[in-house]
Amino acid sequence: MSREIVAEPLTADAFAPFGDVLEAEGAPDRIINQGLCGRYHDRAALDFGPDGRAGISLFKAQARALPYRLDMFERHPEGSQAFIPMSRDPFLVIVAPDADGAPGTPRAFLTAPGQGINLHRGTWHGVLTPLAPPGLFAVIDRIGETANLEEHWLDEACVVTAPPD
Repeated sequence: MSREIVAEPLTADAFAPFGDVLEAEGAPDRIINQGLCGRYHDRAALDFGPDGRAGISLFKAQARALPYRLDMFERHPEGSQAFIPMSRDPFLVIVAPDADGAPGTPRAFLTAPGQGINLHRGTWHGVLTPLAPPGLFAVIDRIGETANLEEHWLDEACVVTAPPD
């Protein structure tokens, strides 16, 4: 029997313990480019540790569907990781607090069109899970020589379901 996690809408307050929500909501912080562009300034706490640097990569992941079976978490102890979708399609974000070196109680979030995320350094999370093709993301994360990936396989899988209508 697997545990069920009901996905919730992604909001900045709910996601704050795990990272930053990247979205252009509300009034911009500045108006630039001769008044034709709103800048939403410094929206993520990027952290690449003392031996890393920021890099931009492109990820193309296969689309999944809900209900979704989760059996593994990963985290990046040396740096934050931002996922910025290159389409306006939703994706699933699964995170968990640390519980003595392992993932604690998981939470799942569904993004709205135009939202991206930045996972804080060391945050346990599921793999990239787009819910529609093309599953193309710009990813800003740590580039460096030291290992930056820990995986934790669950003894019992979780099933993430859609929120009730």
